[in-house]
Amino acid sequence: MDKILFVDKPAGITSFDVIRRLRKKLGVKKMGHAGTLDPFATGLMIIGVGDSTKRLTGYIKLPKTYNVEIILGVKTDTGDITGKVIEEKQVGEINGEAIKDTLEKMVGTLNLAVPMYSAVKIGGKKLYEYAREKNISVSPPVREMIVYSAEFKGVENRGKNPIVCASFDVSSGTYVRALAEEFGRRLGLPATVKNLRRTKINGFKVENAIPLN
Repeated sequence: MDKILFVDKPAGITSFDVIRRLRKKLGVKKMGHAGTLDPFATGLMIIGVGDSTKRLTGYIKLPKTYNVEIILGVKTDTGDITGKVIEEKQVGEINGEAIKDTLEKMVGTLNLAVPMYSAVKIGGKKLYEYAREKNISVSPPVREMIVYSAEFKGVENRGKNPIVCASFDVSSGTYVRALAEEFGRRLGLPATVKNLRRTKINGFKVENAIPLN
C-alpha cells in the first residue's frame, strides 16, 4: 500500500500514537507524517504510507491554518492548559477592538522563542527533555515565524479569565503556543492556549480528512 492519507487527529494522543494506530489498522509498518500536533491539539495530519513517505517532504513546508482559544491572565510552563500554572494576573475590562487590533498587528515575520516543551533539539537532546529535568541552563532557540493572517473571532467568558477565539494562517515551523504568549505580552497579560485545532494545510482541509476513531 502506497498512499497519502489525510487524518483528523483527536485530542489526548501524540502524533506517533496516530501512526501506531494506523499501522495496526492497515497492517503497514512503513509510515510517517508531515508535521506533528501537540497531544492536546486536534486536526489535520498528513500521513505517508509505504513508499509515499518519500513524498512527505513536499508537504512539510506548506503553510498551515489553526483555530485557537487563548486564555488571558494565565501562563503555564508548557504554553497550554496541560501545563503547570507559573503566572497569573488579574484581567481588566476586555475591549474587543483592542484585541482585534493586537491580533492584526501580529501579521508579518516574528522572531520568537520556541516553547521549552517542544521536540526542537539542542545538543542532540529535545527541549522537552531539558524542561522535564528542570535544566534552566538551556534556553530555547529563537525561530522566525511568519503570520500570514490573523482573524479575531470573539471573546468568551468575560470574567476572571476571558478566552479569545482566533485563527492564524502561518508558516511551517510556527508554534501557536509562542504566538499566544506573544499576543498576551502585547496586551500586558500572561496567556496560554486552551484549545488548538489545525484546520488546513495549504489547500487540504480537515473537513475532508478521515476521522482516526
